[in-house]
Amino acid sequence: MVSRVIPVDPFDLTIFGGTGDLSRRKILPGLYRRFRAGQIPEGSRIIGAARSEMDHDGYRDMVRAALDEFIGTDALDPDVVAEFVSLIHYVAIDATGEKGWSELKELIRSDHISAFYFSVAPSLFGALAERLQSNGIADKTSRIVVEKPFGRDLASAQALNATLAAYFDETQIYRIDHYLGKETVQNLMALRFANVLFEPLWNSQYVDHIQITVAEIVGVGGRGGYYDKSGAMRDMVQNHLMQLLCLIAMEPPSRFEPDAVRDEKLKVIRALDPVPAEDIVRGQYAGAEDVASYLDDVEDPESLTESFIAMKVNVSNWRWAGTPFYLRTGKRMKARSSEIAVVFKDAPHSIFGSRSGHHRNILTIRLQPNEGMTLTTTIKEPGPGGMRLIDVPLDMTFADALGQHEDLATDAYERLVMDVIRGNQTLFMRGDEVEAAWAWTDPIINGWKERGDRPCSYEPGSTGPEEAQIMMHREDRRWRGIQE
Repeated sequence: MVSRVIPVDPFDLTIFGGTGDLSRRKILPGLYRRFRAGQIPEGSRIIGAARSEMDHDGYRDMVRAALDEFIGTDALDPDVVAEFVSLIHYVAIDATGEKGWSELKELIRSDHISAFYFSVAPSLFGALAERLQSNGIADKTSRIVVEKPFGRDLASAQALNATLAAYFDETQIYRIDHYLGKETVQNLMALRFANVLFEPLWNSQYVDHIQITVAEIVGVGGRGGYYDKSGAMRDMVQNHLMQLLCLIAMEPPSRFEPDAVRDEKLKVIRALDPVPAEDIVRGQYAGAEDVASYLDDVEDPESLTESFIAMKVNVSNWRWAGTPFYLRTGKRMKARSSEIAVVFKDAPHSIFGSRSGHHRNILTIRLQPNEGMTLTTTIKEPGPGGMRLIDVPLDMTFADALGQHEDLATDAYERLVMDVIRGNQTLFMRGDEVEAAWAWTDPIINGWKERGDRPCSYEPGSTGPEEAQIMMHREDRRWRGIQE
């Protein structure tokens, strides 16, 4: 299957924090792949900006090293690499001072699309935004990209939004959540709104419950200092899982346009009920042979921060009243697995009797690994001996169904950065959406802090604390197994 790649217009993309880990690991390799695919025209410029003293050639050498490390020498075409690095420039810049800004201004062309990626700490967003404006580098057509965290609570999110709004219009601000760039996440909207099969069943009359799981096998590792100030609720639920919940639960937008889509997502967030303490389970991974515990990783034996959280969430609107959403995410789990499972209700009456067993239709959307979708259906087991029912999957693994072509392996950052250049905000979070998510999250976090709740311990390589299983068992439900 051949994919049609549509080139973007020539652009100037400045990456603040251009020598950092995110730039080396994701942004620059992603831009190379888009260039190799023919999507980036040769007239474009990619400008690294950071504190390090370096010239253009030195930065190009760093970019080559990043491509070797994160794409692999065997997968690189030397001629394409040479053409790509010819687009690369570098400015040594002081985000809070005056150094480098005049040099950057000389590289930005007024007749090209200009975008500025803030791959830096949020504390620098205001200084960068102010200097882009005061030095006459950005204009009303420029775009800025900001990475999470978008605050750590409602007050800080509001302050951050106000800082950005002082210098840029909301239509110029792209709050990036890489989960929304995943092929399967985008296919959620195609699945729901381009197929008449599912939409009539997509409600509390037919859906028993929905599970959203994001499991990681790694611990907090070198991020211990940052992670211990955030935890699974702030790091994953408030943004990534919230976005998945919104795409599953939202009403059909009037059209596939940025504000139409984001308006419907905002309605979902505002319809979320407060979550009582009995519907929340928090955990910390214990230690094992050759595996440090969470408390060891963060070097704080008294830490109350969660590395795992499971919770039952209710959406109070006509479509979903009575259908719970179960969210679960954690580190040091059994396998790396991200999926959404829509579990449909039992048939209202079984004509096959009690011996036919218990069967349900389940639509599973796999985000990673092996992106794709599976619909579990019930059929008769082949052979004589009566009506014996079994469940079998109708499986669509993207790589198998659509063929092995490059777009299937496109990293989320590649797709999202190209959307910035196109000026398409559909897959980016809006300011009021971020604030609404924190308005729901803050009381939950404040509640367990006031109660002094201590996270439960769970074994590394497991599916999380036993208490999370008990929470589901209370309502005669089960977590789906975390798939390898």
